[in-house]
Amino acid sequence: MTSSDTLSAQADPADQAEAAPLRPTPRPGVLDIAAYVPGKHKGTGTGQTFKLSSNETPLGASPNAIAAYTREAGHLELYPDGTASALRETLGRMHGIDPDRIVCGAGSDEILNMLARAYLADGDEAIYPEHGFLVYPIAIKACGATPVVVPEKNLTVDVDAILAAVNERTKLVFLANPSNPTGTYLPFDEIRRLHAGLPGNVVLVLDAAYAEYCRRNDYAAGIELVTESENVVMARTFSKVYGLAALRIGWCYGPEGIIDVMNRIRGPFNVSAAAIAAGVAAAEDRDFLDSAIAHNERWLPWVTKEMEALGLTVTPSVCNFILIHFPDVPGKRAADADAFLLERGCVLRRVDNYGLPNALRMTIGTKEANHAVIAALKDFFAG
Repeated sequence: MTSSDTLSAQADPADQAEAAPLRPTPRPGVLDIAAYVPGKHKGTGTGQTFKLSSNETPLGASPNAIAAYTREAGHLELYPDGTASALRETLGRMHGIDPDRIVCGAGSDEILNMLARAYLADGDEAIYPEHGFLVYPIAIKACGATPVVVPEKNLTVDVDAILAAVNERTKLVFLANPSNPTGTYLPFDEIRRLHAGLPGNVVLVLDAAYAEYCRRNDYAAGIELVTESENVVMARTFSKVYGLAALRIGWCYGPEGIIDVMNRIRGPFNVSAAAIAAGVAAAEDRDFLDSAIAHNERWLPWVTKEMEALGLTVTPSVCNFILIHFPDVPGKRAADADAFLLERGCVLRRVDNYGLPNALRMTIGTKEANHAVIAALKDFFAG
């Protein structure tokens, strides 16, 4: 073949047509992410639906928060305060902390992702417990880092397992306390022991989304530890006990250095004006908060007892939900119960993707909703 023949062959249109087209390629790790799947919203039957799949409060939002939200409707043309100063100052007064050490976000999810973006790079590692919140591995992988999953002990975080997994590549430890979906918690002494065992360059993220519900004397959300440390951040949310899940309001309290870093990468108007106003009003409405906590304290033990009376095992919970374990019997497993409950309009949460294939998580609901679930399960096991 002559050189001209070679050139002609190289430029053959047929060969060019067969070449794969160029496409955008995401960074390594992104295509390994399993997209977050929220709880179902509706049952499969035609009757009333009781949505108990997302740990939302059954009492709705504070009337004061709703009024504050509504008032913002007349100013939709204006950007919000980019620093959410009114909300930060309110939180500072409530918790006795420096508002300059608070960052607000679009839900605590954004806070968790900001921390991952700020402190994780290719080749780094971040640790979380085996039944930890599914946002943790998403945030870690999106930064090109490697998630390190450590075993729990009796569905409770194991401090020793976390410390054993720490190495020179570890940059973050994500820990929900109390934990979702198990409802268990670590006493504050254990949190202190964990922190004492971590190198100073590892950020300990205490995800305290359910802190308001935990009424145990040996529990603390982490404010004191953050105040005295350089590598601890406490994340909180308005989506649970405050009933503002639709507005996506989260916040964190951290050391000056970490807060400075987060503010450098935070979106300039990441919390809406309506969310800021409603958050301030909700935080200041102590009566509503107390009523939401009292409702949970009334119904959490009742639902637990009724489930156990059906022969089901329930993991002891300090949150506004319970983890229900079903028998490993054909026709009576969690998947079977879930299908039956959906037909009856009772929407619970499958937790297969949390490594718990034979369990369902149930949010504590209204009196009517709680009774509906128990009645449905009685029929399920009687059938």
